[in-house]
Amino acid sequence: MDNLFIILPAFIFTIALLVAIHEFGHFWVARKLNVKVLRFSIGFGMPLFSFRGKKDNTEFVLAAIPLGGYVKMLDEREADVPEDEVHRAFNRQSVYKRFAIVFAGPFINFVFAAFAFWLMFVMGVQGVKPIMGKLAPTSISWESGLRSGDHIVAVDDNDTPTMSAVYEHLFEAFLDRSTATITLNDQRKVHFDFSSMAQDVEPSELHKIIGLTVQLPVEDVIISEVTVDSPAAKAGIEAGDQIIAIDGQSIDHWRELVNAVIDRPGETISVEILRNAQRSTLAVIIGSAKSANRTIGRIGVRPKSVSGLPKSMYSMHQYGIFAAIPKGIEKTWDLSVLTVKMLGRIVIGEASIKNISGPITIAEVAGQSAQLGIESFLRFLAIVSLSLGVINLLPIPMLDGGHLLFYIVEIVKGSPVSDMVQEIGLKIGVTLLVMLMSVALYNDFARLLN
Repeated sequence: MDNLFIILPAFIFTIALLVAIHEFGHFWVARKLNVKVLRFSIGFGMPLFSFRGKKDNTEFVLAAIPLGGYVKMLDEREADVPEDEVHRAFNRQSVYKRFAIVFAGPFINFVFAAFAFWLMFVMGVQGVKPIMGKLAPTSISWESGLRSGDHIVAVDDNDTPTMSAVYEHLFEAFLDRSTATITLNDQRKVHFDFSSMAQDVEPSELHKIIGLTVQLPVEDVIISEVTVDSPAAKAGIEAGDQIIAIDGQSIDHWRELVNAVIDRPGETISVEILRNAQRSTLAVIIGSAKSANRTIGRIGVRPKSVSGLPKSMYSMHQYGIFAAIPKGIEKTWDLSVLTVKMLGRIVIGEASIKNISGPITIAEVAGQSAQLGIESFLRFLAIVSLSLGVINLLPIPMLDGGHLLFYIVEIVKGSPVSDMVQEIGLKIGVTLLVMLMSVALYNDFARLLN
């Protein structure tokens, strides 16, 4: 695991900030609708810090466990309410006011996500231009007609200044099992057809299946160090050897060597080396290592030198203050739709529950994104915020979406849902949430153990 002194503060900051934003949505709308707020708490458990506000003597609390929060409002169902304050009790409000107060929490998560994306676009997003490097003949990229040197400028009429933008739009077509149209800089068009792809193909495999690679500068891949007892050492690779090819495919850059082994732990590859002007071929059984939330292949070698990409290979994706507003909203909408589609695939069994992550994985990614810079961390905050918004809108009792469902039923039938139905719904909601958290934690620990 990465540096704990970075991961832990980044995780606590992320959760506390997004929970505060979510609960502030409930709090602000309740205040505007003249509903009395008794307590605004960030976290659960023992209070670490608290103070009383001037209006309504509201208690503001920072508690010890920062994995949630709540806004407690005046409510006759929870305690006796003085006669002169009954009109300010939550349960006495019209169904439309209650709906607005509950909906405000998830809604402000989407607003914050749009703001984070807006700030990210104003600051500028740098990425590698999607100019194709070597493509595997078995990949979708090659079969669709892409070749080395092709420059992708759009996917389904969406501009793609960076490789990450290309994958983002291809991922949407993959989830829909539709055909994506790729436009090249010479106006040629190629098509990625996902319609016939098996439903059980995992999204995590998409990168390998598509097979896109960026153009890299040519350099000799010379080994400076071989880890003791590593797969490379056991196969006979030595410091000073030059890697010429893997499985018959020439290796002209260190990144090509990494790409050739990273997705193949446990497989055996044929490595052609140059040593003292003599060529030889060695069989290497790729080892495995834990990286972020997945297992990757490694052979245990370090390069003598690695040349970076030239500046001409990078693209700065940047907008003005006003032009970035619709871009931030568009980005929030697109990723929210993708999140819903992904959840839908999990529910109907077309995607593995292994895609569900818990607090441990979120903590790791928070730390990694914080180390990569403000742009990366803003993107992470936005994605987690909109995910929090989507999940809270699910029609599950205990979540905001469950309450909203009851309110919609109340609007339709003209009277509140019965206490018995609400109690049954509550039990179902608790069961579903416990199951969801259990799966998320299991996946987190499984990734750690792997």
